Order: sequence, then C-alpha cells, then structure tokens
Amino acid sequence: MAIELPKPIAGYFEADKRPSAEAITACFTPAAVVRDEGHTYAGRNAIRRWKDQSSAKYNYAAEPFSIADEDGRIVVACHLVGDFPGSPVDLRYFFVLNGEKIAELEIVS
Repeated sequence: MAIELPKPIAGYFEADKRPSAEAITACFTPAAVVRDEGHTYAGRNAIRRWKDQSSAKYNYAAEPFSIADEDGRIVVACHLVGDFPGSPVDLRYFFVLNGEKIAELEIVS
C-alpha cells in the first residue's frame, strides 16, 4: 500500500535507494542529528560518514508502509530487506522537519 509522505521524507527514502551519501546528506539541515544503532551523528559531515559506512556494510531495500504523528515527530514504519543480520525487519523512523529539510532522524526497531 502506497502512503503519502511529506516531501522531505519522501526525498530521504528516494535518496536512500542510491549508494550516494551526498544524496542523503542533502536531505538534512546543516546541524541535523541522526541516531541509529546506538550512535549519534551530528552535522552533515557525520551524517555523510554514517551513510558511507552503512552503504559499505549492507545492501537493503526500504519500503515505508505507515505514517503517524507522535510527540511532535513524524513516525514512518518501514520494512527493510537486505543482507544485514536479522533481515527482514520492520523499523520506525522518527523525523523532525525544519522547512524542507530533516533536522532530526532516529531509527529504532
């Protein structure tokens, strides 16, 4: 089932389909923060390294299947299938937007 995502979030998932860390980085504000797998990445340079490292380790496809608002954050549930341990898995992506960019992203299982 296709869901309608806000433009910055749709752009993030489109960029995530490509191996380009630059495409992902462009989705974020300069001072954005990403939390994933127990680590925090602050700023575009750290976010670029996060994407480079995860792309080098794993191949995956992400399919968003639901969206909700929770405590001021946009929560997108997503089904991931790939060559990572525990695949397939459903994850929740918690987004905070600032205009047309992502200011915060937290990815949790």
